[in-house]
Amino acid sequence: MRLALFQPEIAGNVGAVLRLAACLGAGVDLIEPMGFPWSDKARKRSAMDYDDHVEIARHADWDAFAARIPGRLILFTTKGGTPLPQAGFEPGDTLLFGSESAGAPEFVHIRADMTVRIPIKPPLRSLNLAVSAGIALAEALRQTNGWPE
Repeated sequence: MRLALFQPEIAGNVGAVLRLAACLGAGVDLIEPMGFPWSDKARKRSAMDYDDHVEIARHADWDAFAARIPGRLILFTTKGGTPLPQAGFEPGDTLLFGSESAGAPEFVHIRADMTVRIPIKPPLRSLNLAVSAGIALAEALRQTNGWPE
């Protein structure tokens, strides 16, 4: 199971996702450009001491990422066609999240094998990126018996 972030803009969100992935045993794909400078020092600061416990793959752009997707691509979006409680996950899935301000562009939606929406109370629009990633990964791991021992 992998988490992927499409052009993330907020370093704190990336740090929270890296820590989440480290704790739950998921890899992380970062699709550039990112909205902040990325360096070893910045990564260690945002992921704290969890940095060495997560596999991170950086991709120069969407095409570089799309060429390396190992299984199904599951896009989490407020425009998702499948509500999370009805979504079915597989162990090799990559759970993709769009940028904080713009979400994912249409070409990403087209490439996705499934688009998933986390139901929230109206009239609210969306959850924080890292919170959404945590909810999504928890459900995917539950369904696939992928929780760490």
